[in-house]
Parts: sequence; structure tokens; C-alpha cells
Amino acid sequence: MLEALCSSKNIQKILTFLLVNGKCYGTQLHRALKTPLTPLQKALNRLEKGGLITSYYEGKTRLYQFNPAYPLLAELEQLLKKSYTLLPGHEKKDYYVLKEEIHCENKLQVLLEFWDRLQTVKELTFHARSKSGEENGWNGKGLGEVSKSKEGIHVLLFNEKGTWQSKKGNELSFSNVFRWTLDRRAGVISLEHLRRGPDHPVFLFHLAPSGKNSLTSVDSHLCDGDTYFGQIHFDRYSLRLNWRVIGPKKNEEIDYYYS
Repeated sequence: MLEALCSSKNIQKILTFLLVNGKCYGTQLHRALKTPLTPLQKALNRLEKGGLITSYYEGKTRLYQFNPAYPLLAELEQLLKKSYTLLPGHEKKDYYVLKEEIHCENKLQVLLEFWDRLQTVKELTFHARSKSGEENGWNGKGLGEVSKSKEGIHVLLFNEKGTWQSKKGNELSFSNVFRWTLDRRAGVISLEHLRRGPDHPVFLFHLAPSGKNSLTSVDSHLCDGDTYFGQIHFDRYSLRLNWRVIGPKKNEEIDYYYS
């Protein structure tokens, strides 16, 4: 969609990558987008000279992000979100950078360890933050309890109830029901939201091992134009589910902490 507006396809890729991840550096773009490094660096320099992005250093690494002072940033984000929703599912996943991805030899063991850890959950806290400058974005924190029930040995229901507090201090109660299903044969765990009842689940994504203590959504999930990704990190003490939601009216990241 942006090809007719952007004189460079690399600029289009960089802007989309920044929309999804918030920041980037040259070699990261090179690896994630499978694009030569030199033209990407030239495009980054061009965008920075134009005032659209800005850079800073973390150690020796030069990181780039959108310039918050750019006068048309809100309009640009709307255009990028619309363009992103029109991409094929596999291309959407290409722009999503995992927070951890290492070689994992025994994926079934990781899957079963996570399944065992899932069954010990009793409480949750979560933090939502909008990556958009819009006032109606998701910004706030929540606290609640998790009651679990089983539908067979490979199906686990999470009934979540608690209180949500917005960044402005408004408080309201929330409740969610999620269904986790272990498929040992396929090597995945599926996650569904049961807001329409158990007979009409909203499928979110399949999660597969991506590291010694992590699982990642196999593909993006599309719901009413919104794209969902998920990544899980766990150990013996905690479990974190990171949600990334991008759509025509959304650009949010949510961290669920289960304990």
C-alpha cells in the first residue's frame, strides 16, 4: 500500500518495523528483513535527516525510533497501521522481533514444563501501554485472581477476575476466560478467549517452544482487523505472557504476569 507513496521500499520496511517494535538498529533490520545492510543504513540516515526518526546510543549500538516531535507522526501512524493490516499473515510475523530466540533441542520437554507451570498459576498482574500518542490507547495496570478448571488432561480453563486501573486513575472490574489446550503431537499449545462462551471460542494463536524457557505464537492472529502476537517466558517462579496488538485503531503492548 505504501509503495506508491514511499520512494524507497527500504523506507517502507523501516517505518513498518518501527511501528511494530518501537525501535531498531541497522544489523537487526538486516537480519529480520533479509535486506542488505548498506541500503538500509542509507535509508535510516535519510529518515533521520528528514526529522521523521531520531537516534541514540545504548553502549556502542545506535538505535533508531520515531521522532516524537515530528508534526505528522499521528497521521503517519494511522497510515502505517492501515498498511500493516493489509499485509499477508506471514509477512506480519516477519516484522515482529522476538525478545528471545535460541536453539531449542528438546521442544517437547519445554512444552511439558510450561504446561506443568501453567497449572500452578493463582494470581495475575498486567501492564498495558499504548505505543501510540492517542488518548484512547490502552494505558494502565490490573490485578486479579485466577481460578482454574480442567476439561480433560490436556485442556485448562483460566477464569480471571480483578480490577483494572487506567493511567488517569479510573478503576473498573474485569473478567476473562481463557482456554489453554496442549497438543503434544503437533508440539503446540493453543490459546482461546471464551468471551462468547465455550462453544464459540475466539482463537488467538498457537504457541510453540522458541527457547529453553519461552514459547512464541506460530503465526499472527487476525480479529476484526487487529493483529495479535504472543510470546511467553517462564521459570519456576513466574510466567510472563507478552501481547502485541496492532490494528486500525490499536497499537498496544500488554504484559501479563502470572504467579
